[in-house]
Amino acid sequence: MLKNKSYIWISFVILIFGILVVPEIVDRIENNEIVKGDRLDKVSNSSKDDGKLDKIGPVPKFELVNQDNVKISNETYKGKVYVLEFFFTTCPSICPKMNQSMLGIEKKFFGNPNFGIVSISIDPEHDTPAVLKTHRELLGVKSSNWNFLTGDKAYIFDLSNKGFNLYAGQNSKVKGGFEHSGLFALIDKKGNIRCRYDEFGNPILYYDGLDKKGVRDIQQDIAILLKE
Repeated sequence: MLKNKSYIWISFVILIFGILVVPEIVDRIENNEIVKGDRLDKVSNSSKDDGKLDKIGPVPKFELVNQDNVKISNETYKGKVYVLEFFFTTCPSICPKMNQSMLGIEKKFFGNPNFGIVSISIDPEHDTPAVLKTHRELLGVKSSNWNFLTGDKAYIFDLSNKGFNLYAGQNSKVKGGFEHSGLFALIDKKGNIRCRYDEFGNPILYYDGLDKKGVRDIQQDIAILLKE
């Protein structure tokens, strides 16, 4: 008799569970939300699509000369949001594309005194201030806050590879004689390297200057930093 009552009670609990829980599970399956839940939602939404940008660390200190033979350093850009790249004027591969991407970024924020661009040559032996000035004019650069920098080659390679962890190297086997990253660094007004998160919640570190999405992303994040 006691066993029968236990079976009846267990059956009752199972019935109530089915009435309350099963419809919700079915609804989630039909709406393709079977893997969603409160804790999962918090994890998936905590590090992306919230307008927050990660702080990678302070920008490496640098001091070089620009196209007008004027010393320019990271302190020159203090209080400004800026984008930084490594390139060289005779580059036959990715630099022209990077130039066009940077021109698009310049156009987007032209006239804003709190925004700037830094382009550092990895072929300083050829890219003298005079060469950089001609290159700047040929590109049609308008912003006074876009500086093309040159200096000691070892210093620049160290700044690129160790300071920013953006690869730059000399290679006689490739066209142009140099290899380098096509990525752009984004720096905020306080001199911190900033970036957004990828779809998995990981910081991307740098933005792809060869990709339309990368350029669009950095433009969106420049706008965010200009408001800070």
